[in-house]
Order: sequence, then structure tokens, then C-alpha cells
Amino acid sequence: MTKIALIGTGFVADYYMTTLANYPGLALAGAWDHDSGRLGEFCRFHDAHAYGSLAECLGDPDVAIIVNLTSPESHYALNCAALDAGKHVYCEKPLGMTFEQARGVVDLAASNGLTICGAPANGLSDAQELTAGLIAAGRIGTPRLAYAEMEDGPVFRDNWSKWRSRSGAKWPGLHEFEIGCTLEHAGYGLSWLVSLFGAVATGQAFSALTFPDKGPGTTGLALAPDFSVGCLSFRSGVTARLTCGLAAPRDRSLTIVGDEGTIVVRDLWDNRSPVHLSRFDGKPPLLQRLAGRFERQRGRVLPLRLTHGRPVPYPAPVKARWISAFPSQIDFARGIAVMAQAIAAGEAPFFSGERALHLTELALALNEGAGSFTPRSGF
Repeated sequence: MTKIALIGTGFVADYYMTTLANYPGLALAGAWDHDSGRLGEFCRFHDAHAYGSLAECLGDPDVAIIVNLTSPESHYALNCAALDAGKHVYCEKPLGMTFEQARGVVDLAASNGLTICGAPANGLSDAQELTAGLIAAGRIGTPRLAYAEMEDGPVFRDNWSKWRSRSGAKWPGLHEFEIGCTLEHAGYGLSWLVSLFGAVATGQAFSALTFPDKGPGTTGLALAPDFSVGCLSFRSGVTARLTCGLAAPRDRSLTIVGDEGTIVVRDLWDNRSPVHLSRFDGKPPLLQRLAGRFERQRGRVLPLRLTHGRPVPYPAPVKARWISAFPSQIDFARGIAVMAQAIAAGEAPFFSGERALHLTELALALNEGAGSFTPRSGF
């Protein structure tokens, strides 16, 4: 049994608590938050222990892993404090607000003989495992090109101020607009790309603040870019484009093109997203053929979008899992569970150390619109 402690009981913490039930090998020792009211609501809802202070939490000898769910600008200091207290750390993205901070966290963990892992866990999903298996089996030949979309829709036009988590925490909309959609969401695409294709060799990044007025409460705030696009050249030879935004219609898909076919993952936020496969030497599904014939005959594009290819069945159904409600149908606690299992086995978790640093560096470059860049990290 591995005991963990949550630091930060805001909106995302309930996602972790919902999926923690999937892993009987993990046990929550308690939680802490600088907002005592929010901490109380969270602990009452989940019947969890509330630490009286950060020092009490970090000093709990029963806790092996600190789960850092604080706001991004707090990640670096808290990561360092937890590592100095002798705890392994699982950190929400990013590891730090600069490359130097993230580098320092990874080096501190290594020097202390501890493990630092970074979210998100969707790169460990059932859908990712299915997709990786299709690529390894040569079902699309050699992958050449990938398009990853992380468009969350026009969130700032929605009624976001009323959004609440299960335990009642408010969605921190204004703060997310200040931090930016890239640091908040690009990792969901990057984790998939890096897990499938390895490290990035070079990249081109552009970002912009396209909607400076995001409604009530945003006047006078220093808003971060709400759109970014990166073109990434992987050492493995794959070229990828990743877009991230808060205005375009929602699209969280991934398309991978090989020299013999394509794979389309419909939703990177879905642990068991539909995965579609098509081969260039195969016949398209009937509905796609009919749609194509209709468009050619009528000379116009149909007002619908069909996912290309046929759905690939998952292996024999697994036992039912606790998954957060739509739209974040991610097994958030899987990252912590994989981390705990690897530590127990004396191994390095997949999204730890240099790989976690690489993801942070890529997200920072995209958010900054860094132009041409060559990552300083790698694995």
C-alpha cells in the first residue's frame, strides 16, 4: 500500500479522487490547501483527513508521494519543498514556469534519490495503448505525420463562473486565462506524441492572444496567449503539428498518417476513446463511400464530419473503472499508480525525470511562441 497526500484541493482534485478508487494499492493519507474553506469542503465531501499545515503534510512519515495540484506558478517551490522533505512527487503540469525551474526540480529529485513525475496521465490511457499497439504491429506502415488538436471550444463565452467540481470548488477561469490554455492543455497532446514518437529534435512555435476581452472580470488582467501552434520534428523522423486554443470549436483528436494508412483517435481526453484505422489499400466504410458519392453528385460538401476509417475494437473488456464525468474522461490517478508501481520495482516511471522535463520544455516553448527552437532536454 502506497500512501499519498494531495496538496491543492481546487477544481482538478476531484478528478483525482474520483479515479483513485481504481487503485486499491493507493491510499489517501490526507490533503492540504492554503484555502481553509476549500480544504474543509473537500475533506468533508470525500471523508478525508485535513492537515493543519503544509509542514504537517510534508512531515507525515506515512506519506510516500506528494501529489502537487496547486496552481502552476506554485509548482516549483512546492516540488522543491516536497523533495527536500524526502517525498516523491507527482506534479500537475508544468513542473515549473521556466525551463531552469523545471531543470532544477528534476536535478534535485535525482540528487535526493527520489522520483519526480509529471502529468497528464492521458498518455497512459487505454486508447494510447491501443494506438501504440497498432503502430508497433505495422498497421499503418511507418508513421510520417501527425496532427494533434487541443481546441477546447469558446470557453470564455460559456457560463464558466458557475462551474463547480463535485466537492464544490470553483473552476478558476480568470486564473486559467492568465496562465493560458497552452500551459494548461498542450500537455494532453504532447504526452501522446512523446509517448508514441519519442523526443523532439527541433520545433517551430507561435502563440497569440486572439481574444483580449474574455468578458466580466478580465479587464486589466495580463492574459496569456489563447492560441498556439507548434510544428515538431521528432528524432524518430515523425513530423507533427499541435494546436491549442480556447476559441475554435472543440476538437481533441489525433490523426497519425503512415505510408500505408491512418489512425484517428477521436478524443485525447477519453481513456477509451474510439480509435479508427484505415489503410490506403482498403475499401472505406460504406457510410463514407455513400457520403463521398453524394458530395460528388451534388457538387457540395455535406454538413457533417465523419471520422475517417473503421473503429478498432478494444481487447476483451476490462473491469469497470471510475472515470470522471464528461468532458474530462481521463483516468487521472493512473499516473500516480504507475509511478508507485515503478518505484516499488526500482524502475523509472515513464513520465518521470528527463521525459517530464521534456514535456514541460515543449509546453513552455509553445506558450511563449518561441519561434525556432531546439530542446535542451531529451531522453
